[in-house]
Amino acid sequence: MRGSSVFSPPTDQSRPLRRLMPVLLLAAFAGGCSSGAAPTSYDLSAPTSRIRGAAGVQVLVNEPAALQTLSSQQILVKDANGTVSFLGGGQWADNLPRLIQTRLINTFENASQLRGVSRPSSGAVADVQLVSELRSFEIATPSNEAVVEISVKIVGDRDGRIVNGRIFRARTPVAAVDAPNAARALDESLSTVMLDIVRWVSGSQLPRREEPSDVRSEAPGTDQLPT
Repeated sequence: MRGSSVFSPPTDQSRPLRRLMPVLLLAAFAGGCSSGAAPTSYDLSAPTSRIRGAAGVQVLVNEPAALQTLSSQQILVKDANGTVSFLGGGQWADNLPRLIQTRLINTFENASQLRGVSRPSSGAVADVQLVSELRSFEIATPSNEAVVEISVKIVGDRDGRIVNGRIFRARTPVAAVDAPNAARALDESLSTVMLDIVRWVSGSQLPRREEPSDVRSEAPGTDQLPT
């Protein structure tokens, strides 16, 4: 019939394109979102201060255990109700627990008289290990403070016995709740905590592995009187 329109079903060639349309739209949206400025990366420092004690001891520093919210590069903000959010425009230079492990090792090297400090993956033989948990590392509002809290245990490397344990805390006022000020205040709180940890470990009575020269073997019967 003249002037009538006939609906024709989609051909097989058009179906793959229809399936790809949502994917293409998502890719275009993601490309538009990625055009923003990349966040600034902030490092943490390792303070230097000479601390006496525990000379000749070898220590392995484990990566701190942490909840998922702290196991990232995000800078956290927590309000009085415990609600967690993340600061835009900034991030840590590495995964936070791994970065703290590295800076704590650096602080021991800078500040203490220990014979050796390393991470367990180094394969070094140690007298003790530091096992820790990152409990807080955030900007607390509305008090506007940088809060750092780390639980640390000294564990004998030979027998796995917990020698001592302690929780270390520090709070530093933050001038403004933005990435530069938050990173600066959290770095200051962490420096206080790390120096306290080094001071505590260096002043503790630490078990030591027996050196080969210290172990003397006795022949059987040496405790008997001569005949």
